[in-house]
Amino acid sequence: MKKRHGYASLAALMAVVVLICAGIYLSVGTAKGRPALRTPPPSAASVWIGTWSASPVLAAPATTAPGSPSGSAGRSVRNVVHTTVGGTAARITLSNLAGTQPLKIGSVSLAVRANGGAEAMPGTLRRVTFQGTPAATVGAGDQLVSDPVVLRIPYDGDLLISVHTPGPGGTVTSHPQARQTSYLAAGDHTLDESGDDYTGVTTSWHHLTAVDVLTSEARGAIIAVGDSITDGVSSTRDANLRWPDVLADRLGGRYSVLNQGISGNRLLAEGRGPSVLDRFDRDVLARSGARTVIVAIGINDLLRPSYPLSTDALTDGLAELTRRAHARGLRVVGATLTPCGGYPMCTPAVEAERTRVNNVIRSGGIFDAVVDFDRALRDPYAPHRLSPAYDYGDHLHPSDAGFARMGAAVDPARL
Repeated sequence: MKKRHGYASLAALMAVVVLICAGIYLSVGTAKGRPALRTPPPSAASVWIGTWSASPVLAAPATTAPGSPSGSAGRSVRNVVHTTVGGTAARITLSNLAGTQPLKIGSVSLAVRANGGAEAMPGTLRRVTFQGTPAATVGAGDQLVSDPVVLRIPYDGDLLISVHTPGPGGTVTSHPQARQTSYLAAGDHTLDESGDDYTGVTTSWHHLTAVDVLTSEARGAIIAVGDSITDGVSSTRDANLRWPDVLADRLGGRYSVLNQGISGNRLLAEGRGPSVLDRFDRDVLARSGARTVIVAIGINDLLRPSYPLSTDALTDGLAELTRRAHARGLRVVGATLTPCGGYPMCTPAVEAERTRVNNVIRSGGIFDAVVDFDRALRDPYAPHRLSPAYDYGDHLHPSDAGFARMGAAVDPARL
């Protein structure tokens, strides 16, 4: 056989393989027999990058009560999440990390959200499977990653991740203080495009801890880890105005920004959820496409100490996070601790310690770069206090304007 005929035969064979693979790939994740969107198969350069995530925090009691904030037995929860990068396919992570019994999953779906509410955009609803089956069981203390679902995932859009749990399964792993309304329905309505049966509402995310997208456009993920100020508990609900949201908007889909903030969280000791030192590997280093971490933690260690605390203890803990991130090839940006003057627990001793910690952070040696949230937010006439323009009202948490200021303070060139 002549060489050019061999090349032609090989090319033809490869073309057939590509067509077969494309057909298989495009058949994944359809709902009720509906054909998938005509999304081309991803290129060889496509990689998985997180587009949204939230840290598991609480194990809320499972209940069948209508509109229950915990979810779940015999009901569907339709989680609303916001994307920070787009892609050609998605996969989700369901968590039972805070559970004490196996979590039985009856059905799961993914869709692009229509114009508000619980309604899916027509033609985008997909069944989510786990090793090819729609039902799954997540062991106590475990998590489960789904099969890929082919769907054009928009940048800066909302997704609906609906999860049906057919029966009692113990406590429900959730992320409270989501600042996002999600929806509840009696029975299995995961494959409903309409949101009519989702008559209950919740302000927590249930079961869901991550959404990754397959993309050749984004360069990686920026992970923000911190407490309520990163979690955005004082931001306007359903508006995506937390400071990581503001940063994501500025990056324009080139990098995702994943919010791993937990309200009440501490660096060194368990508070609301495990300490950042304890959860860092799970919530930061394990995130898909992780490139850079922004560390904004420590104020709760000072405000709510469970043991005598020193500047050295805090800065040593921050340095430990940097060492662990560097071992995985991540860049680390550290944030100064924001003002708290006027907050009831922010005593002169706390303020003195906060000032010392910030001076060490600014002096270098702990992080690869520093974002000075303290200087961005403080009142120039009373540096121990938040500027009135950025104060939510409790003298600790920023307002929407304060979060906007924080998001603008991060220099993309330092990421």
